[in-house]
Amino acid sequence: MSTVPHAAFDKNHPFPAKLTENRRISAQKSQKETRHFVVDMSGSGLTYKCGDSLGVFPTNDPAAVDALLRATRLDGAQSVKLPKSEEHMTLRDALLTRFALNGPALGFVRKLAERSEGASKAALEAVIAMEDKDAQKHWLAEREYVDLFEEFPGAHFTGEELLENLRKLMPRLYSIASAPAMHPTQIHLTVAVVRYETNGRKRNGVCSTFLADRAELGATPVPAFVAHSHFAPPADDSTPLIMVGPGTGVAPFRSFVQDRAARGVTGRSWLFFGDQRKDTDFLYADEWTEHLRTGALGKLSTAFSRDQERKVYVQDRMRENGAELWSWLKDGGAFYVCGDAKRMAKDVDAALHEIIATHGGLSPQEADEYVKQMKRDHRYQRDVY
Repeated sequence: MSTVPHAAFDKNHPFPAKLTENRRISAQKSQKETRHFVVDMSGSGLTYKCGDSLGVFPTNDPAAVDALLRATRLDGAQSVKLPKSEEHMTLRDALLTRFALNGPALGFVRKLAERSEGASKAALEAVIAMEDKDAQKHWLAEREYVDLFEEFPGAHFTGEELLENLRKLMPRLYSIASAPAMHPTQIHLTVAVVRYETNGRKRNGVCSTFLADRAELGATPVPAFVAHSHFAPPADDSTPLIMVGPGTGVAPFRSFVQDRAARGVTGRSWLFFGDQRKDTDFLYADEWTEHLRTGALGKLSTAFSRDQERKVYVQDRMRENGAELWSWLKDGGAFYVCGDAKRMAKDVDAALHEIIATHGGLSPQEADEYVKQMKRDHRYQRDVY
């Protein structure tokens, strides 16, 4: 157990937690790899509440670090001074623990071009001169630093010069999927493991694969801290609770409902959950069934987009239940959304406006003002990413 005072554990001084559970909760034949992790925070002195997030500092994949060292022809054992610091460590350790290996910016391409010759220099300058900025962004997005050094091998950087061009390796924030009333020294996470391919090379999400593949249960330190959030369930248990959380967005609502179960709270609570297929992607299905039985969860509406010819999403289920949803809102209901910000959250917001206008007999402008008032009253909260 650590002897460091618990007040010291924060983003700047994360707690060396350990994983005690790592299990896949999407079926093997699912197109998604979704995992449930349990992080042991015993000895940290840290506390959390429903709606908070856990910040996790990952380490990079050693294979990716070694590939970059080969491509740059640099010795990973050499000692380097970290940028804007007096700290020294080996280049390999710096690349493993301190710096992101992806996301090269156009400025780095310019520096690469300055140090290149012949065909490489011409090709890089052509990228820099692209008039189609979307195409230029796509070209960059397809590549990590290792790609650039492999495709344009003439340029040389010292170890310290390389680090000066890399971004810091930042923590990832995950919505907590457990309730402190049930798990005071454990934090549960619901994580989609990111694996994909760009530019003909397989890529991995840094933190999701750190947790899934590289953190050994009970052994590997998982540097973590609690990020407190405004996103929290209603203080009054009698407030009608509406939760929209497709995919891993269901994580905080598992926390909300666990808390109700631990305290014996029943009443109007309604979860909208969606994913691709019921047989492979119904996350925590058995738990929701039990919560429905005990009343900790009052109502569950599911949308599995690939189980029928026409894709059905959570916002479609909201519209189908529009009259009842409006009655909950009219009774002071609180509306929560967690998950994808780019599409889902926007589609859910549009459906909410439409339901309020249609079933509340309001004009679009009046519905918009109603939603704004919900936000001011903290009855409409979003945790989107």
